[in-house]
Amino acid sequence: MKRKIYMFFIFLLVICFSSINVYGTYLTIPVWSEDYENVANIDNKEGNFLELNCESSILIEQSTGEVLYAHNEHEKLRPASVTKVMTILLIMEAIENGSLKYEDKIPCSENASSMGGSQIWLDESETLTVDEMLKAICVVSANDCTVAMAEKIGGSEENFVNMMNEKAKALNMNDTTFKNCHGIDEEGHVTSAYDIALMSRELLTKYPEITNYTTIYMDTLRNGESELVNTNKLIRNYAGATGLKTGSTSLALFNLSASATKEGLSLIGVIMKAPTSKERFSCARKLLDYGFSNYKYELLCTQNDFVKEVDVQKGNKSKVRVIYDNSIGKITKKNETDQIDTIVEMKENIIAPVEKGEILGKVKFMRGEKTIAEVNLIAEEQIKKKNLISTAGEICKKWFNLLR
Repeated sequence: MKRKIYMFFIFLLVICFSSINVYGTYLTIPVWSEDYENVANIDNKEGNFLELNCESSILIEQSTGEVLYAHNEHEKLRPASVTKVMTILLIMEAIENGSLKYEDKIPCSENASSMGGSQIWLDESETLTVDEMLKAICVVSANDCTVAMAEKIGGSEENFVNMMNEKAKALNMNDTTFKNCHGIDEEGHVTSAYDIALMSRELLTKYPEITNYTTIYMDTLRNGESELVNTNKLIRNYAGATGLKTGSTSLALFNLSASATKEGLSLIGVIMKAPTSKERFSCARKLLDYGFSNYKYELLCTQNDFVKEVDVQKGNKSKVRVIYDNSIGKITKKNETDQIDTIVEMKENIIAPVEKGEILGKVKFMRGEKTIAEVNLIAEEQIKKKNLISTAGEICKKWFNLLR
């Protein structure tokens, strides 16, 4: 009898401890996404260690371009509407060089109005401003607006595609050949996750104002008659999302260039050939979470900060202040220290005149023997060449000081 009672108490203890363990598994609090805890502990691994369900992927830091994760990143695949990242980049360049203005009215050709796929049903009698066209392209991936803008900038869609390929070459997008400006499937129209990251970085770093469009979740056109809902669902449900572009066709499957910023760290993640739209966004979340949970961005120098004074010969002033031309930062893993050395290299025998903004030297930031970043040092002000009057005044000043 005592033995039976003893065994019964042991059985109760086992049940109690088992229950505690079971209930304990529900105490995990998700941060950013359900995979955060798993992602945060991954380190120094190669290949598709995040087990992303897609054909290729890459994660880069936006300002430095440093690759933080990559899998099959150079595989040539169909980009679908992610193609439009290049189209948007060329639109922004045209605005920058003054050949296009946001308020310019853009007509719709028969070719543009006949486009299939994603569109806002442009009519040949209709004109929209560049601002409205950009909104339609960035938010709902409108093919008709894309072609209309291509024809405006390039004179023809064909010539605009040549401009796209020239820009791709300039950006060293060696895996890329564009056949059209919109991304509808066409034989030979290919790029890679790596190249998409390159053009996405160029767009976001040179024209950060594009996020005024890519972060729109819902909006309207035509005085509220046409509703726009962003094809990039991360804009609504991923904190810090800044863009950028979705793309899908029956052959390309589901692609995405996703960008986000948290605590000064800006990331670009590219997903190509995911089997479903849901999986595309899930992979992008996992990729971005990996970057934000494992890396941090630190400034090395700030644009226009004073560095030193240097001597100037034959100038109306004997010295000039030099400052950093740009802000530069570095990527390091969280909870790790990083020893960075600086090497200042200046021009020898600086002779007036010196123009404001003239490059007078550079600073190298070194990690051991490796240069991780460089920034130019420029003149903070103009130094004019001495003339007869200024030389005579300087001589008089020196004599006055000697006779005092």
